[in-house]
Formats: sequence, structure tokens, C-alpha cells
Amino acid sequence: MTTNSSPQLWLYDTTLRDGTQREGLSVSIEDKLRIAKRLDQLGIPFIEGGWPGANPKDVQFFWQLQEDPLKFAEIVAFCSTRRPNTTAATEPMLQAILAAGTRWVTIFGKSWDLHVTASLKTTLEENLAMIRDTIEYLRSQGRRIIYDAEHWFDGYKHNPDYALQTLEAAIASGAEWLVLCDTNGGTLPHEISQIVQDVVKVTGEWGLGTGGWGTRKDSRSSIPQIGIHTHNDSEMAVANAIAAVMAGAKMVQGTINGYGERCGNANLCSLIPNLQLKAGYSCITEDQLTQLTEASRFVSEVVNLAPDEHAPFVGRSAFAHKGGIHVSAVERNPLTYEHIQPEQVGNHRRIVISEQSGLSNVLAKARSFGIELDQLKTEAKQILQRLKDLESEGFQFEAAEASFVLLMHEALGDRQQFFEIKGFQVHCDLIEGKETSNALATVKVAVDGKNILEAAEGNGPVAALDAALRRALVNFYPQIATFDLTDYKVRILNGHTGTAAKTRVLVESGNGYQRWTTVGVSTNILEASYQAVVEGLEYGLLLHSQAEAAVKASS
Repeated sequence: MTTNSSPQLWLYDTTLRDGTQREGLSVSIEDKLRIAKRLDQLGIPFIEGGWPGANPKDVQFFWQLQEDPLKFAEIVAFCSTRRPNTTAATEPMLQAILAAGTRWVTIFGKSWDLHVTASLKTTLEENLAMIRDTIEYLRSQGRRIIYDAEHWFDGYKHNPDYALQTLEAAIASGAEWLVLCDTNGGTLPHEISQIVQDVVKVTGEWGLGTGGWGTRKDSRSSIPQIGIHTHNDSEMAVANAIAAVMAGAKMVQGTINGYGERCGNANLCSLIPNLQLKAGYSCITEDQLTQLTEASRFVSEVVNLAPDEHAPFVGRSAFAHKGGIHVSAVERNPLTYEHIQPEQVGNHRRIVISEQSGLSNVLAKARSFGIELDQLKTEAKQILQRLKDLESEGFQFEAAEASFVLLMHEALGDRQQFFEIKGFQVHCDLIEGKETSNALATVKVAVDGKNILEAAEGNGPVAALDAALRRALVNFYPQIATFDLTDYKVRILNGHTGTAAKTRVLVESGNGYQRWTTVGVSTNILEASYQAVVEGLEYGLLLHSQAEAAVKASS
């Protein structure tokens, strides 16, 4: 828990620049603007928007933010030092940086002598001149500078004297932040800690005038702050960033959900709660911290990547309990199996139902759906046994909670029968050269004793079945028109039996406000799909009837 006296850390988000370098991730200008505004609400002080001039999208992004600026965060433009053997004043890419209109600019330069000679193909002295000239020019134009020391840790390990010279050049030219970058992501936490301590000590000595920039006439009046930028190639990005903070870094750079090139960047969704709730630093407000899970899912939705359900802190399974002993203990005292309160990061506890469940799982899950089984121990035991029997047949209820709710109601004898399935048929026309097939489904259902026969076409058998069912029921239950089939997953359970294999189908449905998942299992994939689709409609009708009952009760 942070207090008013907690040491301040400055968060720097680079999702919109470094994060978009992830393979398979692409965003539009509108996407970038939506993410930037969400990060602003989350309380991130610095948001790196991209590299103006590198592509038209980033240019337009910065222009639009000039028209509609963020409320809290500083938007930051990103760029490299000037090219070798030129001048910063004549460098076109720096003119694009100035046109972006940001107060802060992040400039990255080479720290590793290998990169200077092999990548830039220039001299070590010219690289220092590039750093000095670029920062001095931008400072003369009224910009404040964050200097990213690229490949810092590799450079320091190979040639510490030269690496420190690059920092000295940045400081003397007016950089206010020195961000040490583990660009290749191969450094370990103990190395990070020691090297950051070295840098903090050396830059402090320089500022005191012990032979470095503080002795010169162009010295700054204050000592620049140290930042950390880590990559996850060794699965150490979060640990390395925390090690750097413990060693004296005051700025932490990262991305939402750890998005980034190769294996990604330090994940701010893990760093923020670790630093704030565990290490006692002040990053964002407590209210903003409760928005972290929602922000994580918002960004994953905008970039069109499935959220990591098992991500620490913000994943759907981060506080999910499956083992019966765990559930029993956490029901008595959450500290037994939860390292923080889920609500602190905007998440919540989930009790998972599976063949490994105990009676405590069933009781807790029932309570979460408003079903009290504590006084119905016999029925609860029957539900648990039915659960285990079905899972042994291939059903999976931890991913299909709506089906489990229907199972509970059936065991209690109060499952509403909105309709009765009488049968169905499907006919498919496979057309050579086409990726999809035309399908015709015929269904027969009964509602209030009345038989209805309907048919519908679809671009596949499941789509046709779904459409025929809806057509048969919508006149009786108009709310079905608002239901959507949002996801469909198929898994072959025992592939060694060939075409006789059992198939499990998970169907996710929604009504615009809620989503729910149902399951079907059969050796016939159409039968399994039909089971899941039918239960999806049934559960949606159950939700609607419960909502209507609640409205009547309140009035």
C-alpha cells in the first residue's frame, strides 16, 4: 500500500511504438488515439506515441493530438540521433519531430561500440558527436529530452569506459533522463542491479564536479534521473525492471500486456501492481490501479489479440481456484491462496468447476450465480457427481459455466423448459473451388405444446442450425433476436479413433451486455454443436427471465 510519503516512480508507456513492433500486431490511427486516451485515464505520465516522420500514420497521430490533447499524460515523440557526418539542424527526421509539437522527445543513441562500428559504420567519436549535436539542437528548440541508451547493458559489459562516455555526452547536452536499455533482453537481474548502481554512483559524482560533466561550463544544475527499459527475451523483463528500480532507477518503461518485438517488453500490467502494492512505490492512484484489468483487456481488444487468460494480476485465471482444498481454504480466508485482493487491480475471484472439484467448489460456484446450496447438501453432492461423470465423458465445465448453471437447475428440479427439441436435419452442398459450403438445416421444436417446423440456410451446418432454431423460436421469444453466436471452438478428444472420435464443442453467445459459454460432446460434430447452440439459447432466455423477475420485484 502506498502512502503520501511513498517514493515516486515515473511510468513511461511505449505500447504505441515499441508494442506495435510485435509480430502480427497492427493498429490504425483511430486505434492509437483510443489507446492513448485509455492510458491517459489510467494515469500514465509519459506515453510514447511513435516516430513522427517514419510513417504517415504516426505523423497524423501527433497532429490529431495537437487538436485534441490528452488531459494528464505527456505525449512523447521518439527518434534516433542524427546520421553520421551531418548536422542536426539539417536532419529532415528531426524537423518531423519538431512538427509533432510535443514538449518531450525521446532520443535513442548507441551505447555499444560494436553497434557504432558495425551498424552505423562510423567512429566512436562521431557517435558521441551525434548524441551531443542532436540533443543540443532539440534543446535549442525548446524540447525536453529523455535519452534512451540503446544496448546499454551489453555495451557497458563489453566497454564500460565508452558506454559511460555516451551518457556523459547526453548529460552535457541537456538530457534530463538517462534510460538504460536492455535491448536484446539477455541481461539477468543481478547484473542489472549492479550496473544501475554503478551508473547512479558515477552520474552522481559527475554532478558533484569530480571530473565529469559537472566540471564544465555547460554543466546542468541538477543530476539527471535514471530510467530502465527492458525486453523479455530471457523472461526477465519485469524482474529486471524491478531490480533497476531497487538500484535507483526512477523511470520504468514498458508496454501494456508486455507487447513488443520478439518476446516483448516489460509488462506494465505486472510492473505497476508489483511496484505499488509490493514494493511501496507510488505509480498511479489507488482508484486508477483498480482500472488496470479493464485497461489491459481494452488494449487487447483494440489491437485484436486474445487476452492472456493466465496473465498475472489481470488475467481471467489470475485469481481462479480449481482444486477443492484451495477453494475451501480461500472461502475461509483469501490470504491462503491469493497474494493480493483481486479488486485492487480491478479483477475478481473465480471458482472453477471441473472433475477435480470438491463440494466447496460447487457451493461457491452456485453462490456466484445466486443459487444457495449450503442447506441442500444432498443435491450439491448429486451435482458434483454428475459433474465428474460428464467430465469423464469429455465435457468441460470450467470453460462452459452457463452449461453448469443449467446442470445445477436440472439437479434441483427447477430448470425452465423454454422449448423442447424434437429433431433436426442438415443438408450440405459442397461446391468445388469454394472455401465454404451452402447448408440447409431443418429443425422441429415444441413451445407450450405447439410443434414448430422451420428451415434456414447458412454458410455451414452450424450457422444453418443456429439460424433455423432462431427462426423457430423468435416469435415466442423476441429477445432471441438480440443473441449472437460470438465464438465457436472444436476439439477432437480421442483422435486415435479416427472418424469415430468424440468431439467437444464450445459455443460462446452474447446479448450485447453479457457473454456466456456452453458445451456439447458427441461422436457426431453436428450433434455436439447442436447441444451447445441449444443450451446457449436456453441460458440466454434464462438470463432474460431472471432480469424481468428482478424488475418486477423491484417495482
